[in-house]
Amino acid sequence: NINEEFADDQSLGARLADKIASFGGSWTFLISFAVFIGTWIVVNSILIATRPFDPFPFILLNLMLSCLAAIQAPVIMMSQNRQEAKDRVRAEHDYRVNLKAELEIRHLHAKLDMLLTHQWQRLLEIQEIQMELMQESRKNNHRR
Repeated sequence: NINEEFADDQSLGARLADKIASFGGSWTFLISFAVFIGTWIVVNSILIATRPFDPFPFILLNLMLSCLAAIQAPVIMMSQNRQEAKDRVRAEHDYRVNLKAELEIRHLHAKLDMLLTHQWQRLLEIQEIQMELMQESRKNNHRR
């Protein structure tokens, strides 16, 4: 199995990057991140009367989002590169399977051609025997 072979060759970092990229593209991440940002904004907006830890332009939130994007982009690219390598291996495997199938089909086609040729020769032999029998039958009918 190509997928199992490829998974066995991956390092811990590669598997971790794939899991992070998979989680980053899930509904769970999107919903939880929207809840986190909403909570952050609400808490800092309500606490504005007292002392918010990140006042209105939300500079700290902006910094955190920028850092997340800076980390997430290379992780996603690493995961895509591994997926591309896996796709190349799968395409090579598919090519080899298709080539083998084509060779088998050619071999079967050659066998069928040989059998048809042999059958055609046998039919000609049977036809000759039938012609000889018909000629003998005519000779016997003319003698009577």
